[in-house]
Amino acid sequence: MIREQQQNKPRIAVIGAGAMGSVYAGNFAEAGFDVQVVDVWAEHINAISKVGLRLEGASGNRVITNIRAVLDIKDIEPCDLYVIATKADGVGAAAAAIADVMTADSLVLTIQNGLGAGERIAQHMTTDNVLLGVAEGFGASIKGPGHVHHNAMRLVRIGELNGGQTKRLKWVESLWQSAGFKAQAFEDIHQLVWEKFICNVMCSAPCTAFECNIGELFADQDRRKVALGCLVEAYQVGVAKGIRFSFDDVVAYGTKFAELMPGANPSMRLDHFAGKKSEIDAINGMVPVLGKELGIATPYNDTVVALVRAKEASFQ
Repeated sequence: MIREQQQNKPRIAVIGAGAMGSVYAGNFAEAGFDVQVVDVWAEHINAISKVGLRLEGASGNRVITNIRAVLDIKDIEPCDLYVIATKADGVGAAAAAIADVMTADSLVLTIQNGLGAGERIAQHMTTDNVLLGVAEGFGASIKGPGHVHHNAMRLVRIGELNGGQTKRLKWVESLWQSAGFKAQAFEDIHQLVWEKFICNVMCSAPCTAFECNIGELFADQDRRKVALGCLVEAYQVGVAKGIRFSFDDVVAYGTKFAELMPGANPSMRLDHFAGKKSEIDAINGMVPVLGKELGIATPYNDTVVALVRAKEASFQ
């Protein structure tokens, strides 16, 4: 049993102390868990170690000082739960590092935008103890080393990689709930992953290519057509893969999603604001890849992916 959970404080490691990872770690620490964060950004790690993690915004303004922050996962003891909160392109490296230190009972929960996290993890460890998560209606940004602003917090959805409800899944659900998150365990997490994925596809590359927020994207008929075209292509790919969506009218579903956050900028566009390459390969870039495998044409996503990659060609 995982460190006799009923008798000990759960030990949780958050791998990737970016904006969202820092929010996760901060709330877990405030709940009294034994929390460690691992990140390669030395200034951020040093700030958390020396003066604590400053969190402000949706979950309150405070400084949290009971987080252990390190640059190397080998500097912490094995944990009950490892939360991978890196960008999509960092999942593989995080999984490889975790595989070297985890125990047979350790659980790994990965929370990313886009698709493919489970497959990336499988390249470095058996996926028997891997859970998938979807963060819905969240937002956060880094203000500086050790300083994070939390914009919103709606729901954390978690599930077994291979489906079903299990005792360990309910335990992980309870950890998030105890830390103040609205969290829910689902029997078919892949449905939830895909329902978020198609909305990310609809907004991410189109907003980035057209240099606009979601409201501006849908206010212009030409841009709206492109966004909905990307959405429909992703939905068609999902249906072909056997995803059991909870709706039949994908355009109505996507339009309602966009109406809820007109002033928002997708993380892909925020990456470009910062001059950083985005998660294009895990979001819109996955649609042509899967479409080719399934014999489904994806011209809208082909085009916006090419435009985003062209923009990123000048980034360092």
